[in-house]
Order: sequence, then structure tokens, then C-alpha cells
Amino acid sequence: MEELVIRDADVVDGSGAPSYRADVVIDGGRIVSIVQEAAAAGCQRPKARRELDAEGLTLSPGFIDMHAHSDLALLRDPDHSAKAAQGVTLEVIGQDGLSYAPVDDRTLAEVRRAIAGWNGYGDDIDFDWRSVGEYLDRLDSGFEGRGIAVNAAYLIPQGTVRMLAVGWEDREATPQELDRMRQLVAEGMEQGAVGMSSGLTYTPGMYAKDAELTELCRVVASYGGYYCPHHRSYGAGALEAYKEMVELSREAGCSLHLAHATMNFGVNEGRAPELLSLLDEALATGADISLDTYPYTPGCTTLVAMLPSWASEGGPEEILKRLADDETADRIRHHLEVIGSDGCHGVPMEWDTIEIAGVENPELSDYVGRRLDSWTTARHLLLSDRLAPSILQHVGHEENVRRIMRHRVHTGGSDGILQGAKPHPRAYGTFPRYLGHYVRELGLLSLEECVSHLTSRPAARLRLPDRGLVKEGYRADLVLFNPATVAAGSTFEEPRRLPAGIPHVLIDGRFVIEAGHRTNELPGRSIRRTP
Repeated sequence: MEELVIRDADVVDGSGAPSYRADVVIDGGRIVSIVQEAAAAGCQRPKARRELDAEGLTLSPGFIDMHAHSDLALLRDPDHSAKAAQGVTLEVIGQDGLSYAPVDDRTLAEVRRAIAGWNGYGDDIDFDWRSVGEYLDRLDSGFEGRGIAVNAAYLIPQGTVRMLAVGWEDREATPQELDRMRQLVAEGMEQGAVGMSSGLTYTPGMYAKDAELTELCRVVASYGGYYCPHHRSYGAGALEAYKEMVELSREAGCSLHLAHATMNFGVNEGRAPELLSLLDEALATGADISLDTYPYTPGCTTLVAMLPSWASEGGPEEILKRLADDETADRIRHHLEVIGSDGCHGVPMEWDTIEIAGVENPELSDYVGRRLDSWTTARHLLLSDRLAPSILQHVGHEENVRRIMRHRVHTGGSDGILQGAKPHPRAYGTFPRYLGHYVRELGLLSLEECVSHLTSRPAARLRLPDRGLVKEGYRADLVLFNPATVAAGSTFEEPRRLPAGIPHVLIDGRFVIEAGHRTNELPGRSIRRTP
């Protein structure tokens, strides 16, 4: 007899097709049968060792977070309710060109410092890996071999690759260095990565010219992967930056997924139609493009990321030396406030748009939740917290958010940074906010359409052969939610509140959320590239 039957569910299967009522039978971690309208037909209903009454609930595939920053959180926190309670069953990590594999001892120390604002310094983590494959193995064997909370796929971080092969210098790679980067990307793809990410407003990845990126993307394309850039500007040069990535991916013959595809800052208010027109033209000529967004207006990153690229050359210790020097610090201030730093997307800094989300030094905790008032305060925090502060940046536009999320190649991504005392609520609320606010309250998307954005579309981008749909033979990565009550609990004031209306979440047929509570199951594993 099979393990579980979910009875009388309203199935939204992820394809975008209308919902239907059915009994869904699960065994061995897979969906073994779907019996539609079982009760009404009066037929012999399927039986199992356990039955779950889903009356009033919608059953959908598990949600896929296409842009996550849980690279260390998955190894630090076995509970990981930030994502599990949202119905997320798979996260794509290794984002924005900076993560923890592939590395050597030098690079590992540097990247830990560089993205402390995303993940903390990692003093509680045993960094016993160096390659992409070893990191994925570590995920598989997390928490004494039991696994991790949710599944994870990995993007090779181009900035880390450049850090390893070239260093932190703002220069072109030598032919030998480029060969080394090609080799590192090929090894990462062979070991299971699904593609490559870039952070082209973050050092040292931003020092790469298009020709270098194109060569690396050709390697990614040869393995059937995709390129996921945080491109060179979301502000003053946003449209040009999007066009650059479209042309680069076309030249490389590589699929393109645009990370957190926003149009921010005052210069881009109301300009989302121009971006969508650019994408439509490329799609019409056969380009393979997708994108992800989060359903909020503020962004979230690290305070050090705002600095001009010249101030970051040489790595974290060189940044701290420049900040400590009064004359150099004043040059940084002028670049930020007058010229418009490339780290801040070419837009002159408005300090009151920056809110401190988290610090490492507990003596600085009073700054959390406060808006910055000046460069003097920003400099003090960067020096005192050794580049670790994370920030919210209040520069988005709701009209742009709504237009982009309706596009036919849109997917959902939280861009969720879990670090800090007051993180962005998107880390805990992205997926229920789509379903509650934008589907039920605003009617911007139908339920069926929205679920497809969060399930089958990202599964197609990741080339997953058996996830993203409620379909016989597919993995039983499933979410049961109440469409009348599902909502994000997280707010800017209380960003770690869990969502409402998602009572059950299953991964490989095992409950990670049951009756609204986190179980002790750890069914998550690395999801590796499908050859």
C-alpha cells in the first residue's frame, strides 16, 4: 500500500492550466497517481497508509527560489524555516558572482570577508571544502549526514573564479589566467553546477570585460547551463546594462537569466516597459531569456558594495586602509555624493535611502533599523564593523515591480539575505506575498499563472526533468496552502515573522512543514546539473 494520499485537493499543477479537484497519491518520494474528481465520480478512491484531508486547500508544486543567499544558512540552521515555511523546496545559490566554491585558502578568507554582510563571517562553519563538487557533497551530508532543510542548486560565482585566478586587480586577465578561469568553470559545471553567476557591480567580478565574460559563458553553454548576471547597473545605465547582457549571451550562445530584474532609482521610474520591449525583441529572434524578481520595492545588499570600484581594488584589507586614510576617504565621499559611484549604479548617493539591516559587531547594534545621515556615519560603520554591515536601499518603484512580474519569462526569486538583526522581509515573505498580495488582493496575476511563475518556469530554466509540476512520476515536492488566507507574515518592522496559510510542505514526499509546524525532517540535497 502506498505511503500517503492527499485527498480532495484543489490542484494547481504548475502548468498554468485551470485547477482541478483530485486525490494525489505519493509513494517512494514521487507522485504515483492522480485521481481527478474522485469523490464526485463515486469511484473506488485510492487508499494509503496515511490520508491527509486537503479540503479547502490548494496543492501545487514546491516553489523554486531562483535567487537565494542561503549558501551558509543551509549548513548553519537545520530548521531553515525562513524558506521551508514559505513553501520553498529548492533554492538556487551561488548568486551575484560571489560564493564559497571554488576557492583556495587565500580566496576563501577573502570571500568570507567580502560577503560577511550576506552570510556572516562563517566562524561557525567548518569550511572543509574547496571545489564546487566538495561543497555540493557537503550539502548532501549536512548535519551528521542527515541532509539539509530544502534542496539547493549552485551557480559558479564568476567573481570568486576571478579572485582565484587573477586576484583583486582592475585589469584584463592574461591568456593564461583566462585559461585558468575557463578550466575552473568547466570543472564546476562537470561537478554539478547549473550555470554561472556574476556580480558586475561587485569587485572583483566587475573588473571583467565583456570579452572575458563571453569566453566563460561559452564554457557554460557547452554544458547546457545558463548565465545569471547581476549586471553593471540597475540605475543610471540600467537599460544599457540589460542590453549588454542580452548581446553578450547571444554572442556566447548561452542561455540568459536576469537576476532580480528591477528598474530602480528616480531615473528609471515608469521605465519598465522599455526593458520589457528590449526583452520581447530579443525573444522574438530566438533568444533564450528568463528573469526573476522579488515582490518588494527596496533592495538589499552590503554597505561596502556602494563604494566605487577603484576603492575596492586589492580586496577587503585594501578597502579598510583607504577608508582609514582621511584624504582617500574624502575622495570616496566625493565619488559617492557627487559623481555617482559605479557601486551605487551611477546614481549620486542619497544617504537617507540607506537603512542599516545588520552588523556583526554587537556594539553597533543601535544603528540597525536606522537610516544613514551622512558619509561620516557610513565610514564609521564600515571601519568599526570591518565591512560587514548589510543594508536596505529604498530606491524601487511599485509600477515597475508590477509590470515586470507579469512578463511571460518571469520567475520568482527572494534575493533573501538572512543575515542581520533586521533583514529585508523578502527573505521570509516573497512567495506568500506573491500569492496573497498580488494574486488574491490585487488580482494582478491569476492563481494558476502565478504558481507557474514560481514552479514550472524555474524548473524549465534549471532543466529539471521531474520537478515543477504536479504530475505522475514527478518528485513529491509539494505545497498545500489556503488561497483565502495565504500571506507574508514578515514586515519591515518584524522581518522574521513566518507566513500564514501554508500548513503543509513536502520534499521527496516527506513533510518539512506539517500542520503549520516545522518537523525534524532534512530531505534537502544538492540538485546537480542534468547532463
